[in-house]
Amino acid sequence: MKKAIIIGAGPAGLTAAYKLLKTTDIKPIILESSDSVGGISKTYNHNGNRMDIGGHRFFTKNEEVMNLWLEIMPLQSKKSQDDIILNRDIELNENGKDPEKDDDVMLIRNRVSRILYLHKFFSYPISLKFETFKNMGFKRTMKAGFGYIGSVIHKRKETNLENFYINRFGKPLYQMFFEKYTEKVWGRSPKDIDAGWGAQRVKGLSLLKTFTNAISKPFKKKNKKIETSLIEQFYYPKKGPGQLYELMLEKILNMGGEIHFNSEVNKIELIDNEIRKVITKDKKEYIGDYYFSSMSLKDLANSIGENDLGKEEYRIANGLSYRDFMTVGVLLNSLAIENKTKIKTINNIIPDTWIYVQEEEVKLGRIQIFNNWSPYMVKDLTHTIWIGLEYFVNEGDEMWNQDDNKFIDFALDELEKIKFINSKEDVLDSCVLRIKKAYPGYFDTYNEIDVLINRLNNISNLYCVGRNGQHRYNNMDHSILTSIEAVNCIKSNSDKKIIWSVNTEKEYHESK
Repeated sequence: MKKAIIIGAGPAGLTAAYKLLKTTDIKPIILESSDSVGGISKTYNHNGNRMDIGGHRFFTKNEEVMNLWLEIMPLQSKKSQDDIILNRDIELNENGKDPEKDDDVMLIRNRVSRILYLHKFFSYPISLKFETFKNMGFKRTMKAGFGYIGSVIHKRKETNLENFYINRFGKPLYQMFFEKYTEKVWGRSPKDIDAGWGAQRVKGLSLLKTFTNAISKPFKKKNKKIETSLIEQFYYPKKGPGQLYELMLEKILNMGGEIHFNSEVNKIELIDNEIRKVITKDKKEYIGDYYFSSMSLKDLANSIGENDLGKEEYRIANGLSYRDFMTVGVLLNSLAIENKTKIKTINNIIPDTWIYVQEEEVKLGRIQIFNNWSPYMVKDLTHTIWIGLEYFVNEGDEMWNQDDNKFIDFALDELEKIKFINSKEDVLDSCVLRIKKAYPGYFDTYNEIDVLINRLNNISNLYCVGRNGQHRYNNMDHSILTSIEAVNCIKSNSDKKIIWSVNTEKEYHESK
């Protein structure tokens, strides 16, 4: 029997194993460096309260990916806990499962995410409605309007992310809603970031598209194409995204696949442009016919070595940058910020799943409210509020190295500063999580990455998949699709370039 060695048990690695077992006679052997599955899509359980790192909406325009998710976790057929309490009417799937009785069920959730700026809420994406103009004030509104007209008349060359945003929103709106927040996320000016990041994340989004979506909404037929950033509903596993990948692993093991935890690959032997074996830190060797890598390109290059990879390719790989991530989980009695929307929630808390914090006086980047992702993420839904405070950092910097208790205290001070909580006395519990290489950077040697990609594609039995495996800011569905395409390449012995075309073509983003 042929074997595939799969490096990493995130969405891409697990999908590769699952599809190999379902559609081929190749046995997958997964090597995971940590003690759990899911990668940055895993769910952390802290004293019965669950944290989703980064927030993962299960939405895709690719039917194969959607079918894969629903094969693992069927949709809900009955109301969830919060729907019952609030007597909300939602669209249900009659052939699904009851979330009050079954755990392996996908919930149907409404998307509410807003921007906190000037201590006021703005719709995300920015919308052209009265509330926006009222919050901005007359002068800012006029300035934004003329700036947008200017951007329509005069288009800039999209040599960087700044010009990409200005072309779509105008300079004043860019300065208000994109410039400083982008610097928070990346630690770099948008002038120094490749426009490719915007092309992959918000390719079809613009002020004009936001406006036309708003005015045409009442006339839209169901399943009409819509930008990912504009979707209003998504699916979500009952107990967070990690639950789906834990279930996927169960199915992989039941079908005959293998997984080895705490098995970090640090050496890859290459002979005549073919991988012969991989070796883990604990000196174990794994030999296969095919090799899937979802490890970062930098780590992959260092595992292969400069002599075998090539001097120039090795330099490019080691010049790639990443942004790391810290989340502070905070369990609260109450929030100071009021729900002024018409959306009903438990205890009338604000309805947002996550909030983009654009206030310049704090380093806080986003706030997640896990009660609104799924009522089953919170141990005591009716009496507590479980939130995640997200910070974008670099591994080894001052924030990353700070003592947990000091960092929690710093984060709570920021919550008070933006008037999100009344007092630290409202805090019942807290924790800190650190995630390495959460975001691949579109700067430094990124503009030379095609040289590295061409070299890796010439390694005959290597397939690079996933966000870090391709150094692309892929959504979860894109990462999954790279593995589906990789398995298809093996089955048909076709060109590996199709794996790298995922999340680059405009058609994939804008139509189903």
